Amino acid sequence: YQQRLKWDLGRKKLLHQKQHKLFERLQAEQPDFAEKIIAVNSDLTLLELDLSKEDQSVLVENINIVFHCAATIRFNEPLKDAMQLNVLATQKMLALAHRMKHLEVFIHVSTAYAHCDREVIEEVVYPPPVNYRKLIDTLDWMDDDLVATLTPKLIGERPNTYTYTKALAEYLVLQEAGDLNIAIVRPSIVGASWKEPFPGWIDNFNGPSGIFIAAGKGILRTMRASNDAVADLVPVDVVINATLAAAWFSGSQRVNRPRSLMVYNCTTGGINPFHWGEVENCINMTFKNNPLEQAFRRPNVNLRSNPFTNQYWTTVSHTLPALLFDGYLTLMGHKPRMMKTITRLHKAMVVLEYFTSHSWVWNTDNVAMLLSHMSPEDKKVFNFDVRQLHWAEYMENYCMGMKKYVLNEELSGLPAARKHLNKLRNIRYTFNTVLVVLIWRIFIARSQMARNIWYFVVSLCFKFLSYFRASSTMR
Repeated sequence: YQQRLKWDLGRKKLLHQKQHKLFERLQAEQPDFAEKIIAVNSDLTLLELDLSKEDQSVLVENINIVFHCAATIRFNEPLKDAMQLNVLATQKMLALAHRMKHLEVFIHVSTAYAHCDREVIEEVVYPPPVNYRKLIDTLDWMDDDLVATLTPKLIGERPNTYTYTKALAEYLVLQEAGDLNIAIVRPSIVGASWKEPFPGWIDNFNGPSGIFIAAGKGILRTMRASNDAVADLVPVDVVINATLAAAWFSGSQRVNRPRSLMVYNCTTGGINPFHWGEVENCINMTFKNNPLEQAFRRPNVNLRSNPFTNQYWTTVSHTLPALLFDGYLTLMGHKPRMMKTITRLHKAMVVLEYFTSHSWVWNTDNVAMLLSHMSPEDKKVFNFDVRQLHWAEYMENYCMGMKKYVLNEELSGLPAARKHLNKLRNIRYTFNTVLVVLIWRIFIARSQMARNIWYFVVSLCFKFLSYFRASSTMR
């Protein structure tokens, strides 16, 4: 009873306090919606998902549709942990699904990057490089140090344990589906909402959002990425609508369903491409016009494909300013914090570099087919047609959503934020001017050639002014 009370209280807190804006429309249309939600205590890493016998009985007797979204999204998760959460938990969920008496559809949410070792990714489940059953048994007796040593060899050309284990989970679903009606949805980089519950809604720093905020704050000034690489962002409401539509279609086709397991690549690059260079321009423009409060510097992030150039600018634009600022904080009696922030930022950028420097081609025939089977009314209610997505407008809403919903900054604070940004600009211009003058004075003092150049420039300017005055007099 105490556990149930705990989860009921947690549910009410989630729905009515922390996320009340998110559920405003639902609250208005269905005031008692929260009473229909039953929270279940579970642990993905434990036997039978640590579900009580009572909860298992409720699920087995009542569930019609399963959306399996639970996973770790940390890219650099230790392989053992990633296997536990992404592969073994999926196996346990499937075992429970096989017991459900009225189950009609099982939707497994994967990632479009599960097979990022391929340039062209079809809507099929590819065989993994290792037998997942043997790997599970092997990891069981290995200690953490040995697993860490073997991880680079195991994941091969994939960049991290996340994409590797998600690929294994897909194949596990295929192998252990049995007679279950299963479909797999593969979203790419999930971003802020496009339309629902309102444009730009987001509530976390996951994916590129933390990087965007760092750029808006002026902390991030350089990042390794290819301007021409496709930024395969997909709005969160598009993913949800496509997932719901996939469940509907799988349920409607359960009698005459396809022999092969249906896979949906929920991506935007092949339908409505948007490139990282365009992302850079949108972020810089939006945060200059609508700045974040207490920015460290003016927003001016630059993407660089050359690793050596990027490393140079990382030192000049990130590390040195952070050290200077921390030195200033120390002199003022405050705790230094900027270098710690920069270190965390660099770790996040290293994780994302692989995805911002490459492009993939995803086949989306099944997504197009799914859309074609929907009625005009359903297409409006469950819209996932990204051909209608206007990227510049979406990115502006994304940036403003982070400002409002992640950082909790009110729009009424924009005048003060703009004033602060103008102050930073004036400080920068003054500093650069003083620095140039000092350097030039040093050169003039030490070099005859520098003095000759200086005299030549001054005389040229004087002659130009004299000519301009003479011309004005003649008129």
